[in-house]
Amino acid sequence: MMDQAQILPGTLDLLILKAVSLGPLHGYGILLRIGQITDSALLIEQGALYPALFRLVRQGLLRASWGVSENNRRAKFYELTAAGRKRFRDETAGWNRLATAMAAALAARPEEI
Repeated sequence: MMDQAQILPGTLDLLILKAVSLGPLHGYGILLRIGQITDSALLIEQGALYPALFRLVRQGLLRASWGVSENNRRAKFYELTAAGRKRFRDETAGWNRLATAMAAALAARPEEI
């Protein structure tokens, strides 16, 4: 298992939107999905997740509905709204531009300047 990294400010919402973009999930399922898609490199605390989910629902980016989890427990499931899909696309594009710029900056050598 890789060392776990700290998530940067502003990344939790994008990680949640990504996890839910792969299919509706309940809260704990979102934690598991983020762990899965990051190869356990990122660990999200439940104390950070649930306020973020509430905020994303309030902003109209996620829709919440009650259902039954895999272990037959009542759970709130989250899915992207149209606004959530748009925000996910926009934020992904922004992060990809930032990652490309950071990679170029970190790869710079003295002879190239």
